Amino acid sequence: MALIIQNGDIPYEDALGPKYAEIEKTWSLPPAEMRPALGLKENRAWFPLHRRYLREHRPSTLIVWGPQDHYMPETSARAYLRDLPDAELHLLDGGHWLLETHLDDVVGLVRPFLERLRPPGS
Repeated sequence: MALIIQNGDIPYEDALGPKYAEIEKTWSLPPAEMRPALGLKENRAWFPLHRRYLREHRPSTLIVWGPQDHYMPETSARAYLRDLPDAELHLLDGGHWLLETHLDDVVGLVRPFLERLRPPGS
């Protein structure tokens, strides 16, 4: 089991960026209006479960992150290290859409990570 994490929703509420507050404003809307507007409120209920999984299982993890992400900045990427201290963290010069802007750089990190996970002789 291994994880590759790239500027995704994170289970650390204290490490969210300032733009995440805009998302949270939609949570005061009635459910019928909130769902089309965003519908992410339910995700936050899972955060403690995500943290527990990471802490208990500590899967091999590669974190590639664009720190110029106003929803999930560099502090968000580093927050994963609380429960995954052995994770491999790479901060690239990009933002939330890192795969669209830095695909070659990300692939250059993902391939060697996956190769290291490959069982010998396979």
